[in-house]
Amino acid sequence: MELNDANLQTLTEFLRKTLDPDPTVRRPAEKFLESVEGNQNYPLFLLTLLEKCQDNVIRVCAAVTFKNYIKRNWRIVEDEPNKVSDPDRTAIKANIINLMLSSPEQIQKQLSDAISIIGREDFPQKWPDLLTEMVTRFRSGDFHIINGVLRTAHSLFKRYRHEFKSNELWSEIKLVLDTFALPLTELFKATIELCQTHATDVNALKVLFSSLTLISKLFYSLNFQDLPEFFEDNMETWMTNFHGLLTLDNKLLQTDDEEEAGLLELLKSQICDNAALYAQKYDEEFQPYLPRFVTAIWNLLVSTGQEVKYDLLVSNAIQFLASVCERPHYKHLFEDQNTLTSICEKVIVPNMEFRSADEEAFEDNSEEYIRRDLEGSDIDTRRRAACDLVRGLCKFFEGPVTAIFSGYVNSMLGEYAKNPGENWKHKDAAIYLVTSLASKAQTQKHGITQANELVNLNEFFVNHILSDLKSPNVNEFPVLKADAIKYVMIFRSQLPKEQLLQAVPLLISHLQAESTVEHTYAAHALERLFTMRGSSNTTLITPAEMAPFTEQLLNNLFKALALPGSAENEYIMKAIMRSFSLLQEAIVPYIPTLIGQLTHKLLLVSKNPSKPHFNHYLFESLCLSVRITCKSNPTTVSSFEEALFPVFTEILQNDVQEFLPYVFQVMSLLLEIHSNSIPSSYMALFPHLLQPVLWERTGNIPPLVRLLQAYLQKGGVSIAGSAADKIPGLLGVFQKLIASKANDHQGFYLLNSIVEHMPPESITQYRKQIFILLFQRLQSSKTTKFIKSFLVFINLYCVKYGAIALQEIFDSIQPKMFGMVLEKIIIPEVQKVSGPVEKKICAVGITKVLTECPAMMDTEYTKLWTPLLQALIGLFELPEDDSIPDDEHFIDIEDAPGYQTAFSQLAFAGKKEHDPIGDAVGNPKILLAQSLHKLSTACPGRVPSMLSTSLNAEALQFLQGYLQAATVQLV
Repeated sequence: MELNDANLQTLTEFLRKTLDPDPTVRRPAEKFLESVEGNQNYPLFLLTLLEKCQDNVIRVCAAVTFKNYIKRNWRIVEDEPNKVSDPDRTAIKANIINLMLSSPEQIQKQLSDAISIIGREDFPQKWPDLLTEMVTRFRSGDFHIINGVLRTAHSLFKRYRHEFKSNELWSEIKLVLDTFALPLTELFKATIELCQTHATDVNALKVLFSSLTLISKLFYSLNFQDLPEFFEDNMETWMTNFHGLLTLDNKLLQTDDEEEAGLLELLKSQICDNAALYAQKYDEEFQPYLPRFVTAIWNLLVSTGQEVKYDLLVSNAIQFLASVCERPHYKHLFEDQNTLTSICEKVIVPNMEFRSADEEAFEDNSEEYIRRDLEGSDIDTRRRAACDLVRGLCKFFEGPVTAIFSGYVNSMLGEYAKNPGENWKHKDAAIYLVTSLASKAQTQKHGITQANELVNLNEFFVNHILSDLKSPNVNEFPVLKADAIKYVMIFRSQLPKEQLLQAVPLLISHLQAESTVEHTYAAHALERLFTMRGSSNTTLITPAEMAPFTEQLLNNLFKALALPGSAENEYIMKAIMRSFSLLQEAIVPYIPTLIGQLTHKLLLVSKNPSKPHFNHYLFESLCLSVRITCKSNPTTVSSFEEALFPVFTEILQNDVQEFLPYVFQVMSLLLEIHSNSIPSSYMALFPHLLQPVLWERTGNIPPLVRLLQAYLQKGGVSIAGSAADKIPGLLGVFQKLIASKANDHQGFYLLNSIVEHMPPESITQYRKQIFILLFQRLQSSKTTKFIKSFLVFINLYCVKYGAIALQEIFDSIQPKMFGMVLEKIIIPEVQKVSGPVEKKICAVGITKVLTECPAMMDTEYTKLWTPLLQALIGLFELPEDDSIPDDEHFIDIEDAPGYQTAFSQLAFAGKKEHDPIGDAVGNPKILLAQSLHKLSTACPGRVPSMLSTSLNAEALQFLQGYLQAATVQLV
């Protein structure tokens, strides 16, 4: 693509169309951009537009498109084409910093993200001057530019907070500190001085305080892994100024907005984080500064209001206290009973109250409320922080703290009892307090696993929780109902089974509640209860115990999907999946009506897939319906195909990328249920599955290979007959997969199925070419994974076509090639083969080479006979060799760059392990003994003499054992 005005104009038009709400306009435009993004200059077009276009909407759109392009394509993946040309890479790195610094803030943020994505791959090796280029801009004095640099540095360095320690990481951080720490400290001091100079200029202060917040975030990232010497030497400068900023109160920076945190709050929150980091990790060095920070943060907590805008500040301040109070040598700061009472009264209890803002979120923004409350992403909520502080204090002061709070809990419940209609929030706070007091350790799988001995959870359940669950009006006091449901869910491992069984029908009725939070919690609680294990590794709650409620459970779950706000509720869908899985055969009578509802839902969500978890559980539920029904009656598979195929066809025609891997898995499951023939509806689709475009997307590869394997298994003969012209296409797929280190094992899965299920004559003409391709790959890049797959394949070939055919095909490629493969690959490497089926294939294949291949007995290959037998006995008797050469580096399939619909395996579409040899060989050791016996009767005397001269004693002993077990002897 040439950089000219006509092309710029075209690109502008397409970018404008991608913003169109009408999918018939938007989709083709997105497809067009996807089709041209591989062209050289494409990213430079986008940068030109975002710099020069007059229309601001197009500039922002170009910036977002550019960032996403970088995200998808910048990383270079081994075995895959480089998606950004080298000249484009150089041009982008040469211009992007200047562009970012001279752009308006909205665009600056997008480019800053793009720089950090490029930096993650290229810095420091391939982009050594990035930092110096950034640091020199600190001297510009222009804070628009300085903040641009700080924002970029923040997005570049924040990964240091969660990277694993490594020498590479240390050397990168050292490089950054050498270049960046001093200029950052100088900038910090200068900015604080400027704040004093401009103390009355509100606009200047806003810019300066956003700089200070970014500087504080950078301080956190650079100090996270270890305490750098530079910051230790300059601790006085940083901590004194941080302390000063914590206690600063500038009226000009206070905002009237009750929701949005102002600059002052954001800065103080970050300083609390920084102080907590030092208190936790570097407590010895930080000790001189700690008392004044505790005092400043305590004063901050006592004087800050209940408004939402202070939430982050208050929760970070409480988290600071929580991290200090559980360190043994700060214990003395909290020992006094008055201090404990004061913390409980002034910090913990007020921050556990359910505020009107929480009530609004509960009613109007239920999704966010659930995410914060259920999934623990409420890290920055006051309640979570207060709860953490309770846990921290309980570490050393469990008795006194429990006693103080018991008083509060009783008085709150007393207030509620006086007037439930008015005082329900008191009960809510009491339940929250009990929960935070009682929970010591928690896991996603089991809920609370360790509880405070001083809290009687059963008694509290019976006296205060059960009444809310039993209340006949499920829509009254929804917050308390949600609390009660959550209590059952959290303490499920602590409550006795009879109480859980008592709760199940009550939870089922709560699925009908109007409140989204309430019916979501009910679905989630049921799903968690259904996964609990009983004593004998079965589920705690059995299908028989669920029998009286099965119909109501299924009805209410499906009805809940129709409630406003829950059309794509992932918790309900997961509960449907889990109910199917628990109830098994009990759902069969309901499936004919439910499958219709599931497919209708699938059709709706496929128009615009937006909830990946919901969609995943939806497909899992479809798989369960198929498996459970067809297990007892395989002929029902056709009724599922009638229901599902119209939707699948639409998904395939509209190329709904997120759903294709799922569709292929469900189709595999259906096809595998058929007895040995392929229905015509599948045959019609076969040519489409070989289209190269489908194989470009890594997420499609595993499910597509499995689907093609199912085609071959059920209809290798009919493919050879009616679709023989498609065999080259099938082998083309194998050729593509075998060339990639990440996917070569998938190529072998396909090849093994072709060898196993296709009539031999249909692939005769291609056999030699297949072996040549495999040898080329062996020469170019030989990995352990490839060798293991290659060994299984050649042995399967030998089992299928015979040892002579294997020897002949090798020797037809190059004379004596068979001997080289035996000597260089099979004998030294067979120990690496893993998996019972794979080992069996190799054992049977090698046995055939030893006993059914004349060339092994009377040519130069004979010298390899005993070493090969020794290797086979080693495969039977020695532990598997799982060593991998040091220089070998496997690319995980999950490491595909950027956002691609990765392959999500459906647990309930699982494929049974397939054994191509099956019952024909029960025990390969016996087969070896019998085959050697047969060989020795054909040429008497030869076998014992070869054994006695060169097989080692231990192997010989094992072999004697096999011969005895098979009751045969050698002649």
